[in-house]
Amino acid sequence: MRSDRPTDRSWRGESKLRNAAIVEAAERPALSVVAPCYNEQETLQVFVERAVAACKSAAPTWEVVLVNDGSRDNTWEVISRLAQEFPGVVGVNLSRNHGHQLAATAGLSLAKGERVVLIDADLQDPPELIKDMMVRMDEGFDVVYAKRRRRASESAFKLATAGAFYRILASMSEVEIPTDVGDFRMMSRRTLDRLNAMPEHDRFIRGMVAWLGGRQSELLYDRDARYAGETSYTLPKMLALATAGITSFSTAPLRFAVILAVCGIPIALGLMLYTIIGFFSGHTAPGWASLGLMLCFFSIGQLLCLAIIGSYLGRTFMQVKGRPLYFVDEIVVAQAAPVPAPIKATRRGS
Repeated sequence: MRSDRPTDRSWRGESKLRNAAIVEAAERPALSVVAPCYNEQETLQVFVERAVAACKSAAPTWEVVLVNDGSRDNTWEVISRLAQEFPGVVGVNLSRNHGHQLAATAGLSLAKGERVVLIDADLQDPPELIKDMMVRMDEGFDVVYAKRRRRASESAFKLATAGAFYRILASMSEVEIPTDVGDFRMMSRRTLDRLNAMPEHDRFIRGMVAWLGGRQSELLYDRDARYAGETSYTLPKMLALATAGITSFSTAPLRFAVILAVCGIPIALGLMLYTIIGFFSGHTAPGWASLGLMLCFFSIGQLLCLAIIGSYLGRTFMQVKGRPLYFVDEIVVAQAAPVPAPIKATRRGS
């Protein structure tokens, strides 16, 4: 007679897995703070002091993960020293510069906390807000994102372009992405595990978190000026991030190419009809100006359509290669020598 009761061996295996999960959860810190760093040698000392103080006031156990994104200055040397001086600070050195979004992804994949904060190390986003985020998370939210109420010491051009980007993205995106919100946010463990399972190469983290859904809440704050140094987000990088955001969460540009083509068809037919009528009525003219204008119009339209399609095709090409998102060279923790990083050739990174 066949029984549906599990065998002793299978029951023991399931029991071991449950016990391992319980032990792993028990060993997790209550809070992890992840900060991507690129050329932040002048800021890191103050940032770590403020972040550690904020963590101590917000959670009983915590860690601060500093990810060096291939900096060209002494950022990694400073991170290594701070990781030795401050228990709970973890230094992560990437193999090269991968960009802000992938550096943040590396830190998030290594964070162990039940709640995880993503923040920049330039002190424009105040670490002291972490305690307020913890209080808001206690109300049952999965994500608490910081929404900028005021942005200090930023040029009118940057404010205007940032505002335009968020409005365009909101109007085109198939996912409701909050406006005037960066990557500064706190996430629950469940939300982070889901985010880490997403294998996109061209990442737009704030949009990906919005796509995950769940209970999300905003926390208004005033963004400060940089503590020191200059921003690494140049205009080309901002344009690249904007392109990633739009093409990751909207097919509207492709639809725009279709609309442009559809609108061009009646114009082309009208010009053709005008040419035929002019030919048979004997009112033909040399027409080099009109011909040149017509060629320019259609050529610009075709190039625009090809650029839009090429953007999506390029993202697809990078994704299907299946390369790891990043590689970690070493990890430094307090009172320990640098240890080799656990390199895994997976799509989620190392």
